[in-house]
Amino acid sequence: MAIHLVIIDAMNLIRRVHAAQGNDEDIAATSRVCCHAIDKIIAQSEPSHMVAVFDSPHQHRGWRADLLPDYKAGRSPMPEALEKGLDDIQEAFWLKGIDSLLSVGDEADDMIATLATKLAGRGEQVTIVSTDKGYCQLLQPTIRIRDYFQQRWLDIPFIEKEFGVAPNQLTDYWGLAGISSSKIPGVPGIGPKSATELLHLYQTLEGVLGAEDLAPKWQKKIDGHQEMARICKQVSSLKTDITLGFNLQDIRYSGERTAESNTQ
Repeated sequence: MAIHLVIIDAMNLIRRVHAAQGNDEDIAATSRVCCHAIDKIIAQSEPSHMVAVFDSPHQHRGWRADLLPDYKAGRSPMPEALEKGLDDIQEAFWLKGIDSLLSVGDEADDMIATLATKLAGRGEQVTIVSTDKGYCQLLQPTIRIRDYFQQRWLDIPFIEKEFGVAPNQLTDYWGLAGISSSKIPGVPGIGPKSATELLHLYQTLEGVLGAEDLAPKWQKKIDGHQEMARICKQVSSLKTDITLGFNLQDIRYSGERTAESNTQ
C-alpha cells in the first residue's frame, strides 16, 4: 500500500479560522469550520496516514529564543477562550479520525519537519498543510506544502516567484534579509532584492560572507554582522532530528470514529 501522510499545522489552521469567525467566544463555530476544512483536505488528498501537530500554548519560545532573544517577541497571545477550547477541538479532530501530537519543548514546526523528512527519506509522500512558507525549505519530490486558505501549492515555482531563490537557499536568504514577522533581523540594510542578488552570485550565505570580490556597497553592510547573519540562518532552519515517540501505525487514517470508541 502506498503511503501518503498528511500533516496538519494545527495552530496555523485553527488560529486563522478563529480570527475569521470574528467572535472570540464561539469556539464551537471555530471547531465546526476546522472540521469542515479537514473534510475537504481529506477528500482532496486521500491520506493513508494523518496527524495534527499542535504547539503547546504555554511553552517557552524554545531554542530559537535562546539564540535570538527577540524571536517572535511581542506577538499577540492566544485568545483565552480559544486556549480553553483547544481540548474540545482536539476531540473533534479525533472523532474525524485525526490524532493530535502536542509539542513539548520544541516548536511544532520542528516536529513537523522531523516527521516529514523521516518519511520522505523512505520514499513516501508527505503533504504539509500550512500557510507557513518556512516549510518550503523542505520541498522535494516527496514533500509538498499546501496552503488550504488560498487553495494553492507552495511549490518550487511559487518560491522562485516569491523569493527569487531555490528552496535550498531559503535559510541563506533569511539569514541575509531576515523575517520581520518573527523579529529575525538579518543583515541591516540588506533587503529581499539584495539577498536574492547576492545568492545568485555566491549561492550560499557562507559564500557571501567569505567572498573576496564582494562589492563595497555590500561589504560595508555585512562587516560586523556576519555572526548575526549565521544566527538568523540557524533560527530560520527547521530541525529534523526531534524525538517523536510514536510510530507510523499510530497515525494511520481509518475514517471517522464514534464518541463511544474513545471510552473503551
